[in-house]
Amino acid sequence: MNSRTVTAFCPGHISGYFRRIGGATPAATGSIGAGIVISEGVTASVTQADSTSVIVNRTDGSGNRVKYSTSSPPLEYVLEKLGVTVEVTTGCTLPIGAGFGLSAAALLATITAANRACNLGLTPHDIARLAHEAEVIHRTGLGDVAACQAGGRVVRDGPGIDGSISRFFDLPGPLCAVSFGPISTPSVLGSQEQMERVAAAFPPTRPYDAADFFRLSLRFAEQSGLLTPEARVVIRECTESRIPASMTMLGNGVFAYGKNAREILAAHGRVYTFSVANEGARITGEGP
Repeated sequence: MNSRTVTAFCPGHISGYFRRIGGATPAATGSIGAGIVISEGVTASVTQADSTSVIVNRTDGSGNRVKYSTSSPPLEYVLEKLGVTVEVTTGCTLPIGAGFGLSAAALLATITAANRACNLGLTPHDIARLAHEAEVIHRTGLGDVAACQAGGRVVRDGPGIDGSISRFFDLPGPLCAVSFGPISTPSVLGSQEQMERVAAAFPPTRPYDAADFFRLSLRFAEQSGLLTPEARVVIRECTESRIPASMTMLGNGVFAYGKNAREILAAHGRVYTFSVANEGARITGEGP
């Protein structure tokens, strides 16, 4: 087998608020809401092989690469749908399952790399459609794939990858985040009671600027019942210092904007710093 390794990267996405929109098919199912596509995300390396394998790595606070998992049902689902056998290794720095959209990023990066490595001829739309389908079926996300098709602060007015999306590049400074652990996305998205509270908390208006996005996101976190005690403490400190902040959806953590945010967040754990992403998934390397 004439194999080559192709590497792709996809940015992550922090959702500030969302509402599930049901549909007859995965393509018609998704969410509306608003968030930020971030410069940190997932790198995926794909090599053609005789059998499929998936390794999920994460870089810890000391810079060491740690094997997080040797399986990923969403990734294995899309690879089977594509009819390819490949070795996949994904890597990230941000914590997994903590509201950074890494499931969507891993899917988009992996399919993008597999498309090149296996000469599949998929368009970016094909790639996004399959990634979104996998997210919906496995209940790992609703709107992250749609957002991560490109960069910016996003407002999604329609469900799925073809829904109306507005992108703004009005946050030029650093974004910081702290995580207190994961929240089970499938358990939240699969709970009818929780989804009803989420729907009731959805803002009645679109954010008119970045500051309003943070305001609406925080109100949503409070009214939806998703705001955790740990996140509440950090957000209160940020608010007292006039630093825009809210809770990562869906994760037990806080994201904040501005040069003074890091100092406040650092008192509560490891701080992750990134910026608004300018683009979506792309090939970053190719070789034997």
